[in-house]
Amino acid sequence: MTTRRELLQWMGVGGAGLLAATQTARAQGTPDAVHAETNAPRPMQGYRPVRTLNGWTLPHRMNGGVKEFHLVAEEIEHEFAPGCRATCWGYNGTTPGPTIEAVEGDRVRLYVTNRLREPTTVHWHGIDLPNGMDGIAGLNQPRIQPGETYVYEYTLKQHGTHMYHPHADEMTQMAFGMMGLFIIHPRAGEEVAVDRDYAFLLHNYALHPGTYRPDPSIMQDFDLWTFNSKVYPAIDPIVMRTGERLRLRIGNLSMWNHPIHMHSNPFWVTGSDAGRWPRSQWRREVTEIIGVGQMRDLEFVATEPGDWALHCHMAHHTMGPMGHGVPNPTGVDQGGVEEKIRALLPGYMAMGRDGMSEHAGHVAMGMKGPENTLPMMAGEGQFGPIEMGGMFTVVKVRNDQPPGDYRDPGWYRYPKGSVAQRVSSDPQFGKPHRRTPYGAAKPRPSDDAVPAPAMDHAQHGKHHGG
Repeated sequence: MTTRRELLQWMGVGGAGLLAATQTARAQGTPDAVHAETNAPRPMQGYRPVRTLNGWTLPHRMNGGVKEFHLVAEEIEHEFAPGCRATCWGYNGTTPGPTIEAVEGDRVRLYVTNRLREPTTVHWHGIDLPNGMDGIAGLNQPRIQPGETYVYEYTLKQHGTHMYHPHADEMTQMAFGMMGLFIIHPRAGEEVAVDRDYAFLLHNYALHPGTYRPDPSIMQDFDLWTFNSKVYPAIDPIVMRTGERLRLRIGNLSMWNHPIHMHSNPFWVTGSDAGRWPRSQWRREVTEIIGVGQMRDLEFVATEPGDWALHCHMAHHTMGPMGHGVPNPTGVDQGGVEEKIRALLPGYMAMGRDGMSEHAGHVAMGMKGPENTLPMMAGEGQFGPIEMGGMFTVVKVRNDQPPGDYRDPGWYRYPKGSVAQRVSSDPQFGKPHRRTPYGAAKPRPSDDAVPAPAMDHAQHGKHHGG
């Protein structure tokens, strides 16, 4: 059986030399840190390599003018975030598998070794290739049996953002994490160059509280919504310098469509797995729905420094498993119940009477949930709990971030007077215009500055600020 070290040596990448290069690059903070950290050799064609969030790029070797890559389908142990690990399936030790990068016109040869206990194949999603290389079990090829290695070979006729994944028992294999990115750079270069090129896949896992293996039978009610099989706050930040042009290559292999939203900077939607579109087709957005099986390229030039949120706008997709399917205690006084439960479960804390925001505070205080289960909200910012999880990360734009430096600069240092601040702690502050809530008495003309009479929580949520 080939070891991971032997695989790297087979590809012409010495393990000791790679480790030394990585450590040197990280210490010096040079642009080469990108290639060392992702195991990617510096390309010869002049393209800018992709930075895969929480991931890496698969090395290749040249053999008679053909670029050879080697994928290994195998069971792995994966950490979604500290405190939550699971037995998953992936490629070459990770989920997603390593990113494959090549150039339009390249001849590629892709070896696939199956170390699973069931058959598999690989489908090269969106790539123009001979029918016998398309990877559909039974239709285009025999299944790759456990222990076997198959080879796919074809010439890349296009450029763009693509994916690879199984087309054999895909309900199970994709649910367990088998997927990866395949980036094809244009041979002629790009009319509008980018300074930083990021990529990640959208996915979901049904890792029920207290369990250690994803459930492949779930169709919609997932526990973990991920960027590259990670959940916030374990997702890498996206780092850039003001004035730079950044591209986000995003693919969706989840079971749901995701409206990806970025704060501050409107972006251009510039491409898909069909390649970069003509500039006349670019469109300006702040939220882009990426459908299941789709790829989208988003580009923008950062003008305003700061820490900007990037996330899915489906509210439950930015929450962890403890926020799914829980009872609704809003407006319920749980004081007496809490005392009785605490007698049986010391440390129990009731939550939700006034909303679930307090959950993040309890997590910060060390409240523990079920074993191997992430909290609904996680992540601490410089101003307190961020109250996010799942599909969320931060675009960190800095005026002084060196070109090619991908190190996390930490939290943004706000200039004095540039942060929203409290002006009053009085709930009756000011004279806001309000409408009379349904079922409440009409205020007298002299009561302009006085809140309307008390109402129940449902009425308040429906009518306040109308």
